Amino acid sequence: MLKQITRRVKIARLHGARTALLLSLAACTLRLSAAEMAWTFEPPQCQVHWTLDTALHQVHGTFRLKSGRIVVDPASGKAGGALIVDATSGESGNESRDKRMHTSILESQKYTEIVFTPDRIEGTLAPQGSSTLQLHGRFRLMNAEHEMTVPVKVDAQANQIAAVAKFTVPYIRWGLKNPSVLFLHVSDHVDIEIQGVGHPAAPLNASR
Repeated sequence: MLKQITRRVKIARLHGARTALLLSLAACTLRLSAAEMAWTFEPPQCQVHWTLDTALHQVHGTFRLKSGRIVVDPASGKAGGALIVDATSGESGNESRDKRMHTSILESQKYTEIVFTPDRIEGTLAPQGSSTLQLHGRFRLMNAEHEMTVPVKVDAQANQIAAVAKFTVPYIRWGLKNPSVLFLHVSDHVDIEIQGVGHPAAPLNASR
């Protein structure tokens, strides 16, 4: 009888220890999933492409990223950081067209940066594999800010994420000059695609 009682006590203790371990692991997992995450995007690993439709053909061009840092808080959905593009770096391979773009359209010598500042994220970022997110924030162009939600596809790995964002900038509606000339109609919006690789960084408060 005493042996049976002792055996039951040992089994109960074993189950208790196992339960405590599982609860501890669950708590750690929750803390990790709820912790802020941050990534730094280095310019050499990022590409900013733009496409503008005209009556005759499509115009393709690029910009260069100056700096990039994105911070997200999965628990609250808050986001922070900024993606900063060098406005003076825009080019399409045509010198006269690019000169007009910088002097008459973007005024890039005066407004040297194009900035997207995220403030909220929608969707769940998988720790490994693919995710589709909605990144809401403010898009600053020529010193005017515009609210925008950017769809982002993310492929997460252990030490980096690969992100692709595609969105449209309605630049005419935002107050920029129409580049159309006689007999050549130009679209009132430009399509943007950003491809970048982000590496883990020390997180800051996402609301900053």
